[in-house]
Amino acid sequence: MSELQNNKSKKRRKRKKKKSLGFKIFIGFLCVLLAITVVGGGYVIGLLNKMDNVELNKENLGIIEEEFKEYDNVNKIKNIALFGIDATEGETGRSDSIMIATLDTVHNKLKITSVMRDSYVYIDGHGQDKINHAYAFGGPELAIRTLNENFGLNIEDFVSVNFSSLPKIINILGGIELEITEEELQYINDYINDINTIDGTYSPNITYAGFQHVDGTQALAYSRIRYTSGGDYERTQRHRTVLDALFNKLTNTSVASYNSLLNEVLPYVQTNLSAADILSLGTKVLGIGNNLEQDRFPRDGYGEGTMIDGVYYLTFDKEATVKQMRDYIFNDIK
Repeated sequence: MSELQNNKSKKRRKRKKKKSLGFKIFIGFLCVLLAITVVGGGYVIGLLNKMDNVELNKENLGIIEEEFKEYDNVNKIKNIALFGIDATEGETGRSDSIMIATLDTVHNKLKITSVMRDSYVYIDGHGQDKINHAYAFGGPELAIRTLNENFGLNIEDFVSVNFSSLPKIINILGGIELEITEEELQYINDYINDINTIDGTYSPNITYAGFQHVDGTQALAYSRIRYTSGGDYERTQRHRTVLDALFNKLTNTSVASYNSLLNEVLPYVQTNLSAADILSLGTKVLGIGNNLEQDRFPRDGYGEGTMIDGVYYLTFDKEATVKQMRDYIFNDIK
């Protein structure tokens, strides 16, 4: 077997190990906020009972209140950690994707901040490591603490999801629109075939680049691509691209579709948010509409891949990244 064929074989084996994607947390989060606000009434309690509600010790979240005195409107900006977990049943698992949803009622925006999962950070009790290990070490509480301590944030709430039903959810919505590049086209069909084999589905291959309507399996395959020239940076951008497409589709979906959609999503959602919290947040999200902005940290030019003891990490300029992230989240400066 040639070296090229051997590398491709290794890549396929790696792909088959991935049965869920981190960005799926947004589906659960946005569906809950949008749909529950709309349906209202006694039905809300029945829906919320499907979620796994957990308590967090806010004393352990690493928030330093003094750091936020410079922001006059900090109480009008709500940050929620979003974790996509790839784990087998009964295990905690690492956070396949880490994002922060910011409901900014000062600037009337919903902001999505992606944090690179290989970022080399300090994890309390575990020293320097990849940030995505924090969830495996200590669940959502330690994962939130790690975000707050390393980036100077004030996150108190979270939503996490670990499930393999993303294709079903996208199919319920009738699919989404994506642009497939020529480079992505070289990889996407291997992923489609892998997912079809694992899930017993028959989604067709994609035969041309450009804008097109994709089903759930094809969207999942698109999101899993990681071997393009942009590597993991482009992969996180694909997560955000799918999120944007889903957000737009959700805001234009009939209320009649919410019931089946929520019944698919909610059993896989874990959060510390109460029913009252969710109703309040949902109202704010609907008020903002589809004014969605996205960013990723560390930004280009402020981090680089580094091998440490034979392991790949993303090291970065912490001082610059902390300032950039806080400016973006609290001051709406990009």
